[in-house]
Amino acid sequence: MALACGVAVANVYFPQAITPLIAHGFGVGQDTATVLTTVTQLGYAVGIFLLVPLGDRLSRRPLITVLLAVTALALLAAGLAPAIGPLLAAGAVVGVATVVPQILLPMAAGLVGPERRGAVTGTLQAGLIGGILLARAFGGILGEHLGWRAPYLVAAVLTGVLALALGFALPRSVPTVRDRYPTLLADTLRLLLREPLLRRSIYFQVTVFGAFSAAWTAVALLITGPRYAMGTQAVGLLALIGAASMFLALAAGRRVDRYGADRVNLWCVLLALASGALLLTGLAGGPAGIVGLGAGLLLIDVAVQCGQVANQARIFALRPEARSRLNTGYMTCSFVGASAGSWLGTRAYTQLGWGAVCAVVAVCALLALGACPTGRRKGTATPLPAASPDRRTTATP
Repeated sequence: MALACGVAVANVYFPQAITPLIAHGFGVGQDTATVLTTVTQLGYAVGIFLLVPLGDRLSRRPLITVLLAVTALALLAAGLAPAIGPLLAAGAVVGVATVVPQILLPMAAGLVGPERRGAVTGTLQAGLIGGILLARAFGGILGEHLGWRAPYLVAAVLTGVLALALGFALPRSVPTVRDRYPTLLADTLRLLLREPLLRRSIYFQVTVFGAFSAAWTAVALLITGPRYAMGTQAVGLLALIGAASMFLALAAGRRVDRYGADRVNLWCVLLALASGALLLTGLAGGPAGIVGLGAGLLLIDVAVQCGQVANQARIFALRPEARSRLNTGYMTCSFVGASAGSWLGTRAYTQLGWGAVCAVVAVCALLALGACPTGRRKGTATPLPAASPDRRTTATP
């Protein structure tokens, strides 16, 4: 499941490393090419809202297989796109269909007891992080040597193979509800209104993930611009520095089980704030600037990925029978925040420069810091909330 999460989520992230190549290939401005990142992330948010609730209603194995097959076809269409318009359309479809990790995560959470939920969520999150990191390296290096179409075509083949593999490997699952589709969507909205811990998790992720997206979308423009004059391969290699966050996600899951999600969220927000300061060293240029960029990007990677572990462990403890719908509300809002971060990062860089991007990161971190609970005694875990009496509490099979 962790491997599948990594391969699937890579399709959302590798375009971040090749937008300069796409701009050159179609003869458009870099700000136009970076719209691809925003469109793909918005498509992901739409797909999460419309498709992930089906994980509570349908058998998950065939649902996951079909979604991966659609993703593979959309990637193929993107790799063969004759102009920027069809590429943006195909990218949106890729985003909508690439929601498999958000179906697998609640599925895995239902297979273990509450005392291991944080660790298991951390394991799958580690797979997600590996996919994100390798996606940028894969896209940047392959695009540099074979052109921007190559990452799309290779990803189409890999995703198709993954669809076949999961069709045989995943365990059978029994739907937890029999509600009609409109009811599932309405339930997602009701959960957003009724569950304050869900809203808290969303707020933390929107702010930190927005900072993450702003930094990573703009850094490709900085590295390939006149200050560094490096290729997209360098962007991909820079992404590999964040590999440590893959291992720290496992540790974060254990810390959530021990100390509670609030404590881990606070640590992650402080890392994001420190990242904004370190990323400023990128203005120096040269080796010192690259080192500072690498350190700052590592911190923001750790902050967003470990924070994700804490947030999802918190929400998966709320309603066992509605985990897919809880994850739907959480991830939809998260990727709306990521899309806004990508847009802000691009606009800040093109109009005011790299320093403005660092300011966006710092402001997002400060907004998250203002929501961190204070006064919780050290070593006290966040208590698991009981289900409201007006909701069903049918156990997950």
